[in-house]
Amino acid sequence: MDRRALRRKFRALRPVLTERSRRIWAASEAVALGHGGIRIVEAATGISRSTISRGLRELEVKPTLGPERTRRPGGGRKRTVEKDAGLADDLDRLVEPTASGDPDSPLRWTSKSVRHLATELQAMGHEVSYRLVKDLLHAAGYSLQANRKTREGPQHPDRDAQFRYVNDQVRRFQRQHRPTISVDTKKKELIGDFKNAGREWRVRGRPESVRVHDFLIPERGKAVPYGVYDLARNEGWVSVGIDHDTASFAVHAIRRWWTRMGRGAYPDTPALLITADAGGSNGPRVRLWKWELQQFATRAGLAITVCHFPPGTSKWNKIEHRLFSHIAMNWRGKPLVDLATIVNLIGDTTTAAGLRVRSEIDRGQYPQGVVITDDQLARLHLEPHAFHGDWNYTLWPTARQR
Repeated sequence: MDRRALRRKFRALRPVLTERSRRIWAASEAVALGHGGIRIVEAATGISRSTISRGLRELEVKPTLGPERTRRPGGGRKRTVEKDAGLADDLDRLVEPTASGDPDSPLRWTSKSVRHLATELQAMGHEVSYRLVKDLLHAAGYSLQANRKTREGPQHPDRDAQFRYVNDQVRRFQRQHRPTISVDTKKKELIGDFKNAGREWRVRGRPESVRVHDFLIPERGKAVPYGVYDLARNEGWVSVGIDHDTASFAVHAIRRWWTRMGRGAYPDTPALLITADAGGSNGPRVRLWKWELQQFATRAGLAITVCHFPPGTSKWNKIEHRLFSHIAMNWRGKPLVDLATIVNLIGDTTTAAGLRVRSEIDRGQYPQGVVITDDQLARLHLEPHAFHGDWNYTLWPTARQR
């Protein structure tokens, strides 16, 4: 048999041969070829001379391995982690430097990709590939994970009591069929053909082209969405501003909700309850917020009660997960190219639970730095509540109609 025929034979058998059966087959062919058989089989198949010789020895002795095994226990090439005892510990110190007592880890402030980890381990003298690093990480219980918002910082001692107080106020107003709203400013959005997170269905291979860099386009600016969510009616209002996010802008958005939606839904109500965060343009320490609410209360003839959530608990504000989250899902993957697109995407937001949303552009100018003096503050018809008057208060119309 010439080498070409032997090579074709080996190629046909190779897919079904195990490590053990391959060396025994090579040894049997070498025996059949006689003198020089080992050299011929080695040249034709690429199987090493040492492997063929081991097969010859196995042919001469009684088999000691069962048919299901290809090598003796402990045979074969040793795993890298078995040959390199310090590899696992060094990898652990790179991935978790502070937990391992190594604050000077070279990768503490860089991306811990498997390629970076492999490069650093190689610099330490370990023979590893990035694929091996990936396998070792999985075996050690590591996985790729994103950040998760769970820390709220030090909790105010009256945190839970304030939650209960807000809940009681909401229930009291709703039993009396009076409006209860949740308000907040949504994240500002760049206007233009910028990438928007998420994906939408399009013709295969034809994604919408957007800018590479998210740099502000001065002539287009940013959109400032301020939302009002009616807790009882599952309705939302969003004013899309183009100027600053100030208390004047916030209260003007609430007034527009009252004019367009609230007054028609609650025609005879004497009072309104607002739940809000403890920061931003509608924070309890913002004088302009209270001043503008006083003007609104007097003009609308409403007693406006405000209850703020404790600091650091904005995620519990109902508007975040009953309105803003659905708006974000509705426009995911769609570039917010202009104000009209933003308003239409907000207005088209719906849910299976029946959410309805209206939105309008607010082209008003709301300058920053407006100062409310002590004298103006003293003229407010503001009544702090007995429990945490800094978080809970009522602004009465000028005539104090109770």
